[in-house]
Amino acid sequence: MKYIIHGDNTASIKEYIEQKLDRLDKYFNNADITATIVTKKEGRKQKIEVTIPTSSFTLRNEVYDDDLYAAIDNVVDKLERQIRKNKDKINKRNNKTLIEDFEATLEDEFYEEEKVVKRKKVELKPIDEEEAILEMELLGHTFFVYKDVDTDNICVLYKRRNGNYGIIETK
Repeated sequence: MKYIIHGDNTASIKEYIEQKLDRLDKYFNNADITATIVTKKEGRKQKIEVTIPTSSFTLRNEVYDDDLYAAIDNVVDKLERQIRKNKDKINKRNNKTLIEDFEATLEDEFYEEEKVVKRKKVELKPIDEEEAILEMELLGHTFFVYKDVDTDNICVLYKRRNGNYGIIETK
């Protein structure tokens, strides 16, 4: 796995991040995976955000902690739990090969004058509801925007308070 590390980090912190993320290599067959890691200081807290796009899914997690080393440990543990929790679903989905190449292009833009503080652009590829649920769970979000493979409509999948899912479909 290759690493792109953003933030004001010393060489020892970068080495520690790489060493910890190397634990996840055993879950990926492809050596061409590039993990993007962003570290920030927000107030007194340290934040680490890890995004690992693969050919068929994207793993993402972020952790806030007083200590950056503890945050690194926690984010790697969370990512490993995500992989283990969804391992069967991922393998089943990869055998279907419904998505040949999923690439999410995320571009963060921060605006200080506007109320919108973060923008993301994603490329929508046609997927079904099961894959959308899996993607949402892997990203750790409560909603997911996707293009339905059957209807070609843009849909929003969201997690309801009772733990079930809802879908908003456009026409």
